Amino acid sequence: MLEERDLYFHKLKLTFETALKLRGGPSLVFAHSMGNNVFRYFLEWLKLEIAPKHYIQWLDEHIHAYFAVGAPLLGSTEAVRAALSGTTFGLPVSEGTARLMFNAFGSSLWLMPFSKYCKADNIYWKHFFEGKVCCPHRQQCDEAEYTSEYSGWPTDLVIIEVPSVRDMGAYPSIMDITENITSSMECGKPTLLSFSAREVSDGTLFKTIEDYDPQIKALVYQLEKYYQGDPVLNPLTPWERPPIKNVFCIYGIDSKTEVGYYFAPSGKPYPDNWIITDIIYEFEGSLLSRSGNSVSGKPNNSSGDGTVSYNSLSWCKNWLGPKVNITRAPQAEHDGSDLQTVMNIDHHHGQDILPNMTRSPHVKYITYYEDAESLPGWRTAVWELDKANHRNIVRMPVLMRELWLEMWHDMHPESKSKFVTKAFRGPLRNEDCRWDYAKARCGFPEHCEYRYIFGDVHLGMSCRLKNTSTNLLQQYL
Repeated sequence: MLEERDLYFHKLKLTFETALKLRGGPSLVFAHSMGNNVFRYFLEWLKLEIAPKHYIQWLDEHIHAYFAVGAPLLGSTEAVRAALSGTTFGLPVSEGTARLMFNAFGSSLWLMPFSKYCKADNIYWKHFFEGKVCCPHRQQCDEAEYTSEYSGWPTDLVIIEVPSVRDMGAYPSIMDITENITSSMECGKPTLLSFSAREVSDGTLFKTIEDYDPQIKALVYQLEKYYQGDPVLNPLTPWERPPIKNVFCIYGIDSKTEVGYYFAPSGKPYPDNWIITDIIYEFEGSLLSRSGNSVSGKPNNSSGDGTVSYNSLSWCKNWLGPKVNITRAPQAEHDGSDLQTVMNIDHHHGQDILPNMTRSPHVKYITYYEDAESLPGWRTAVWELDKANHRNIVRMPVLMRELWLEMWHDMHPESKSKFVTKAFRGPLRNEDCRWDYAKARCGFPEHCEYRYIFGDVHLGMSCRLKNTSTNLLQQYL
């Protein structure tokens, strides 16, 4: 398996080097969801493959910018659901079948949630133990892990009900249940056990329920061999900022996102032996449960993107410097009148940044957090898009527009500002022009005009740019 991994990353390294030779310039890395985990592992692998003094030089020459989109930087609670009960993702299969599929993939545990307070030994194992079998990356947790609650997450990730009678499995046959219902189950109430993110990532959860779910031993084996014992990186540890010149962290916020589960035995055979009895959600700064019961915890300031919780997505705010500029603008094209900006906000590592800005109802915003101070030659920015769904964010026109403008700005020899200005977002394509029904004309009349072409099926399609977007682009330098 290690040889296959090395072969894959050697090909990826060669791809960057070939692109540099053919294009004459560095590449852009655009990673979505678990693709960010793959890229992180590649960077750690690369650090061991080339001389340390050449590592930063190689990155500077081959990668201009890294766009981390919807990155589960502290994992995702949905991975726990998929491991114990199954997540179909809309596929026409049962949850039990989906669980079998998920647990059969070696990469599934890569998405498991973990504590922001626990790190692994940072040793270049390959340089010192080449060809030898070495010990796992020992997990070391800060005191905050034990003095604070929930491992930095909004609540306990898993609360699971186990039988009080040890010889009663999680998936007995129907006859076993009938025979024992009076003799065993009446004598004791089930026990509720709660598990934090640390207890999920270090295997405590899975080891605890081995007696009730023997098949879970395969997950424990994978966790210990391919994650805790990985020779390059234990990926279930907090990220540091990649040493790349330009890093942009982009994600959606304020969607209803699952952050915790209640499980109980179902009385059915594996893989349907666990059922979800309740789900805890975060939604716009509060916690709520599917059942309506009260929830204990510390909600995040915002909620996640529908798949990954806010604390995991926003971990990259720790990559920002000590001073941050914050700008909030409508996602739609605008003239800058609704722009809100706060400059040089103090940023303390480990603490979220809360912009003191207003929101108009029914308006979706994009909030930019950009370095005001950073290391020379480095830039870091975080973009939060209201209501952007985890799986659909890569298809959002507003994201494609911002990415294009940022790269056009970076490549232009006359660019003056550190980041693209947000003061104006005019139409750059015919598709950006729209019909303003309130004024019975095309929106942005200084840039768009009504020009019907055969085949247009609605008024908006007949709104087109008056001229090319060349002049408009000068505003973004």
